[in-house]
Amino acid sequence: MTKNIMIVGVGGQGSLLASKLLGHLLLSEGYDVKVSEVHGMSQRGGSVVTYVRFGEKVYSPIIDKGEADFIVSFEKLEAARYVEYLKEGGRIVVNTQEIDPMPVITGAASYPENLIEKMQALGIQVDDMDCLSLAEEAGSAKAVNIVLMGRLSKYFDIPVEKWQKAIAECVPAKFAAMNQKAFLLGRGESNTPQ
Repeated sequence: MTKNIMIVGVGGQGSLLASKLLGHLLLSEGYDVKVSEVHGMSQRGGSVVTYVRFGEKVYSPIIDKGEADFIVSFEKLEAARYVEYLKEGGRIVVNTQEIDPMPVITGAASYPENLIEKMQALGIQVDDMDCLSLAEEAGSAKAVNIVLMGRLSKYFDIPVEKWQKAIAECVPAKFAAMNQKAFLLGRGESNTPQ
């Protein structure tokens, strides 16, 4: 049974590291894993999508509409933008941060209101949290991606130690402790790693 995870966000938020970390972890668990390249404008501000698919045998890295088990979103509007990719019974893990897209910045549009509530009204399971505050608590606003991975980890039957090992193997050593803390804060566990 292949599982599908979409990581959506805005360029410069670290979705590439998040997908690399996830791919690394799942490979170490013995799954066949396909990670797509980043689609979209990866320079700051553009919408970015990465697919991570894993299972016994995965043939394609692409996720079609209605196939995603999880959408991990760095930002509310990006979650809403890709909601049609979520399968029935799927879940959105979303950072409640708002990052204005270009039409909002230029004044051509306003940021939509009540996006979380609107998604929930569609019967979607939304796990929303302020990942930016937790990332800052861990030591860097740039750790939002790892906070999100911590939150996502709650839905996987993979021990925390294995996630932390993958973090240690995927981030530069000097940022390892801060990222471990961000991960635990995302999981809702405040105990700092040793």
